[in-house]
Amino acid sequence: MTPHGQLTVRRPTDIPPDSLVRLMRTHEKNLTGVATYTREDVLRAAGHPGYEENSWCLTGPGDEVLAWAALTPRGDELDAVLTALPGRHGVSAARTLLCLLLDRADELTAEDGRPYSVTVGGVLRGDEVVPVVLKEAGFVRGATTGQYDIDLTTDPLPMVLPDGGSVRAADLDDPGDLAALHALHLRCAVRGPRTEDAAVFAATLRRSRENGGAALLLEVSGRPAGHVLTQGSGNEGRLLEAAVAPAFRGLGIGLALLTAGLAELRARGAVRALATLETGDVHGAGALLPVFTVTDARSLIRFRLSGT
Repeated sequence: MTPHGQLTVRRPTDIPPDSLVRLMRTHEKNLTGVATYTREDVLRAAGHPGYEENSWCLTGPGDEVLAWAALTPRGDELDAVLTALPGRHGVSAARTLLCLLLDRADELTAEDGRPYSVTVGGVLRGDEVVPVVLKEAGFVRGATTGQYDIDLTTDPLPMVLPDGGSVRAADLDDPGDLAALHALHLRCAVRGPRTEDAAVFAATLRRSRENGGAALLLEVSGRPAGHVLTQGSGNEGRLLEAAVAPAFRGLGIGLALLTAGLAELRARGAVRALATLETGDVHGAGALLPVFTVTDARSLIRFRLSGT
């Protein structure tokens, strides 16, 4: 526990998960008017390898969490998240945690003897704190991801598969299915970070399964063509990732995967789903998801440290 003026640096593992949930939900509500972050999101973040030594939060009076940051190694990339509430200590808190992130990145580079690129993702459009601090430190804006709230109480869309296509639940205890899922994950078109270590990827999927997660595999004539990852909790669900193998793109498989993932969440009792998909313009949701009932949309921006 390290004091910084009126703020104290602490490990998130020493903080009740609900305190981090309150931070994230307050941040979302301030910027979008809607809070979507859940306890399962905190647990998913805490499940990343090395989370304890690669994460920090800043608390103020009464142990209120004012900012949170974490760093996850993914192959040649160090993928970070950084959130700080606006207000008197907002910029100071963001700068403090960014310094810790960058210092840790330097340590990992020295320990592993390899260069890393550094990214900070999940920055909500409209955030007036974190982007300013990132740009001060030499980060440049990169890919944009869209988050779409989808109403699952409307009539579901019939799933249309290509000839020879079928969808099934992946067996997360079967090495063949895990290898197929990991290969699809690595080759997906999304420009965000990927989990290159197959064992870590498998462990993440199994942890997600314990918290309501599912992995669906779409095959065409027995060949893996795409997959979709979902997670459900109560009446809310998440569509975490959808990927199509390059050889099968342009056949409508992406739409089939979204339909299958939403059907899986609906079957688990969800009435609302949050789908995270890469897109250059979040307001193009009408064009991207014309067949689903999108009730709200928001943008998440990824920043990359220039020169890494």
